Amino acid sequence: MGGFALEEQNLGWTGNLAGRQSLANRHMDSPEAESYPVQPLLPMNPIAVIPKSTTHMLWRAVEAGAREGAKEAGVEMIWKGSLNEDDGDVAQQIQIVQQFVSEGVSGIVLAPIDDTALRGPVAAAMQKGIPVVIMDSALKGEPLKDFVCTVSTNNHRAGEMAGEHLGKLLDGKGKVVLFRFRLGSVSTSQREAGCLEAIKKFPDIQVTLDNHYSGSTIGEAQSTALHMLDKIKEADGIFCSNEPSTFGMLLALRQNNLAGSKKFVGFDTSPALVEALKRGEIQALVAQNPKKMGREAVQALVAKMKGETVPAFIDSDAAVVTKENLGTPEIQALLVQSRDIQWSWVSTTVALKELDSRSNP
Repeated sequence: MGGFALEEQNLGWTGNLAGRQSLANRHMDSPEAESYPVQPLLPMNPIAVIPKSTTHMLWRAVEAGAREGAKEAGVEMIWKGSLNEDDGDVAQQIQIVQQFVSEGVSGIVLAPIDDTALRGPVAAAMQKGIPVVIMDSALKGEPLKDFVCTVSTNNHRAGEMAGEHLGKLLDGKGKVVLFRFRLGSVSTSQREAGCLEAIKKFPDIQVTLDNHYSGSTIGEAQSTALHMLDKIKEADGIFCSNEPSTFGMLLALRQNNLAGSKKFVGFDTSPALVEALKRGEIQALVAQNPKKMGREAVQALVAKMKGETVPAFIDSDAAVVTKENLGTPEIQALLVQSRDIQWSWVSTTVALKELDSRSNP
């Protein structure tokens, strides 16, 4: 398993579920526990939440929301995933799911790296009576049958929002580069498809490049973007479908003194991307509500475990963030959750000023 660095966070988690006390017993006096009675669940083993990645800002916010949902429900939660969502990490994620199934967790929330490869492990969990809620990216199969439900941004619509806004920024004419994320990532593929559909509404906009994939890390995205430089220089507008692709493109633009010269619509709202928006280097960011996503995924899982009916799809919302609406209460509510998490993330990966320096080697 060389090259995989796992993150597993739980209060004293040792991997042995037998005889563990539910956190519900420790929180029954809290207001949250009073609002979310959990007596029918006791005694119970922990639930597991498996993200695609543990380093990107989005997943830190998802974790915060999931922990909030678990606390409100009075259940114990384990957060475990690999650092990145590379193709090779699919095997690692399968192993994590299988581990939790064999250890007998009460339920699983999973953000699948691949929409097909995880079908088997999810089916095995469901067959053992361990409910699985899918989060962020779709899994092939039938909700309410092959898995409980999906909790995510309406990614196709979010991509349409990005394309519509980019079309308006370009006054309905010009050349556009669409920077894809990676094969097998359903959430970003849906955003890319939505963006392309929206751009078709502008007959004088030409998509000149849409077949390059950024890779899973900021560094990979920057390197790939640099290999697209000729097309980028010709372009009037750019769309990137997630945080690492947006960041990598931004760094490539800065490295070539192009930042701010293109109409640039990105995705997700890490602090450094919001700062680039303020500087005019990015014109718009599509903001998800990752904290809400994590919270509602856990809530849906607990509801299913209690025998309640849950909808097949739960939309965790999205909004287009611009320099003009940045100060509105609706947008600030989305950004506050990022600010609450940013420094723990930055301190363990790459400081913002180091990211700046990478754009000007």
